[in-house]
Amino acid sequence: MCACDILTYLDTELIKNVLSFDRQNPLLFNTCLFMLLFCVFLLVYQAMRKWRTAKMIFVILFSLYFYYKSSAEYCFILLGTCVFDYILGLCMGGVMPKYKNVGRFIITLNVVVNVGMLVYFKYFNLLYETFANITNTHFDALDIILPAGISFFTFRSISYIIDIYRGELQPAKNFIEYTFFLTFFPPLLAGPVVRAKDMLPQIKANPQADRAMIGEGLFLIIAGLVKKVIIADYISGNFVDRIFENPQLYSGFENLMGTLGFTLQIYCDFSGYSDMAIGIALLLGYRFKDNFDAPFKSQNPTEFWRRWHISLSSWLRDYVYIPLGGNRKGKARTHINQMTTMVIGGLWHGASWMYLIWGAMQGALLVGHKTIRSFYRIPEKLKGNLIIKTVNILITFSLVVLGFTIFRFAISSPHISESWAGFTAMTSKIMSDFRIEVVPAFYNAYPVIVILIAVGFLMHFLPKKLQCGTIEVFSKLHPFLLTIILAIIIFIVIQVRQSDIVPFVYLQY
Repeated sequence: MCACDILTYLDTELIKNVLSFDRQNPLLFNTCLFMLLFCVFLLVYQAMRKWRTAKMIFVILFSLYFYYKSSAEYCFILLGTCVFDYILGLCMGGVMPKYKNVGRFIITLNVVVNVGMLVYFKYFNLLYETFANITNTHFDALDIILPAGISFFTFRSISYIIDIYRGELQPAKNFIEYTFFLTFFPPLLAGPVVRAKDMLPQIKANPQADRAMIGEGLFLIIAGLVKKVIIADYISGNFVDRIFENPQLYSGFENLMGTLGFTLQIYCDFSGYSDMAIGIALLLGYRFKDNFDAPFKSQNPTEFWRRWHISLSSWLRDYVYIPLGGNRKGKARTHINQMTTMVIGGLWHGASWMYLIWGAMQGALLVGHKTIRSFYRIPEKLKGNLIIKTVNILITFSLVVLGFTIFRFAISSPHISESWAGFTAMTSKIMSDFRIEVVPAFYNAYPVIVILIAVGFLMHFLPKKLQCGTIEVFSKLHPFLLTIILAIIIFIVIQVRQSDIVPFVYLQY
């Protein structure tokens, strides 16, 4: 084979790999392929900035390709949802506010179809297995592959129709604009849950990224890469996974460090994706709301859920909690509504009764906090007291870590007997076999892990004004210098990342 033949073969293989679907290697923000493709995408995007419709079609095609690389033929479900929503939106706009009963029927149809898809793809095997256990019949799990990001784009679909019904949004008249909104690739796979009323007006305005947006976007992309690859992936692959796979083999102290490690891992993994999604959108001229706001600084469970996964918690508040009655029907009903909302939020995460337990725990914490606050409130003069704030943060953080320990075992196994056994083994080790004397040996065995966990939490607790100041500095840097900084970070990321690409945790939701 001559050199030309070899080059032709390599080119053919490269093109085949770029265009074909590979479930083991999805196209993710933290892959070299995405970084290269996105650079080419940006060049074409900027070249087409004067032709609005052509630019939107180009972004839609790239978004569908991006989704195809993670979910193959399921991209047709995404396209079908676009058509379905667009038609329902026009129908809703035509009947509201005169025919409210018809409007309610349209909402019901939309919810039934979208929730029906979730139930089939995410929960059918769980419900089937539960029924088989109750009736003592044989269970064979169906080979159902979960389309990536289905929970996120179905939530966007539901909120679009409900917002039209409420009069908060006019239906999209342009099918291309709505398809652009629902398929837009930055938040497509793992959020944030972007609402049509926030994005459709931006799409109509045909925005262009200014220098400040470019600086902020690049800062967020860098922050996301550091969180995901340097912190989350490293501590997961080199420590956290080992502890959670066999908690009985380790001391209580090591198990405790494992729970702290996973809490930091899931924060860096998920907020890292959100940072990159928001940063990429900024480079394209679109601004999303923050999805995380230093949640471990929370002084109570209610504040935590105002800071953690903000787009989901606010979605559950607006489209589940408030329609259930919110706090308008007395304390008892308010507590029931809170519990119901958080249980739904727990089950949203996946087909495991362990997720339901986690959601019920979060609901109980919210109800408990509201109940305590109804009997006792910290005096205004003591609210700024450093000791009281520190104690509140430590108590809240401890409850968060306990909750995420349940969450991690839900990820480990869909079978509640296995996951609950792992959880009880870990907690019993922490309570009865702590062994503080292993601390020096632990540090000697995992010095990088200890440093990364310490740095991760330290960065989290830095003042927000420091981050804002850093973004402002980035916004003033010359684009060439920004490119150099990004290239250096990407080089470091490539050096420290694991040999196999580690998917984002929330891709499975």
